[in-house]
Amino acid sequence: MLDFWKTSARLGDRLGILSAAFNPPTLAHLEMARSAAPLDEVLFLLPRAFPHKPYTGAGFEDRLDMLSAALADQPQFSIGSTDGGLFIEIARECRPVYGPAADFFFLCGRDAAERIVNWDYSGDIPFGEQLREFQMLVAPRSGPYLPPPALADRIHRLDLPRGLEACSSSAVRDSIAQGRDWRHLVPVPVAELIHRRHLYDPRP
Repeated sequence: MLDFWKTSARLGDRLGILSAAFNPPTLAHLEMARSAAPLDEVLFLLPRAFPHKPYTGAGFEDRLDMLSAALADQPQFSIGSTDGGLFIEIARECRPVYGPAADFFFLCGRDAAERIVNWDYSGDIPFGEQLREFQMLVAPRSGPYLPPPALADRIHRLDLPRGLEACSSSAVRDSIAQGRDWRHLVPVPVAELIHRRHLYDPRP
């Protein structure tokens, strides 16, 4: 079931879906969504459960609060949550809400694209068939992503501004744990919330 925590002012037929762990949301997440500007809306989507890892670090509610803080002044972005974690599950939860004419574009980085395309879908719909229900926009991360030729018409490049290679959620968590500067990697409201709630602080 798709639940909305913030609704965009730009609902339309071309929906970008940025489904991630947001542990925490970073400036790279925001720039990825901004770079998909030709789309009518970008939905920041936090699954209630992940197919490849458990919840660690910040919990579900903390991550929703960080997303809300990061996107409070961004009317073109929505925030939602779903029960499913796989792209095909998410697309099918979004379909009744956005209608049969909507085109879905999942936004992700190269590393995520490689994991998703090569995931073991045995017993489920083959990934090539899943792409009939959505497309992908993939941002380069430590190099561009080259999709398999059979999938290239449904997986597209998403160009980002320079200087975001080192901007990741894991870099934020590692920097906090090691006492290094990290605030430049996240939106200011997110940094304030992390500091106020002592998120990712290794000290007891």
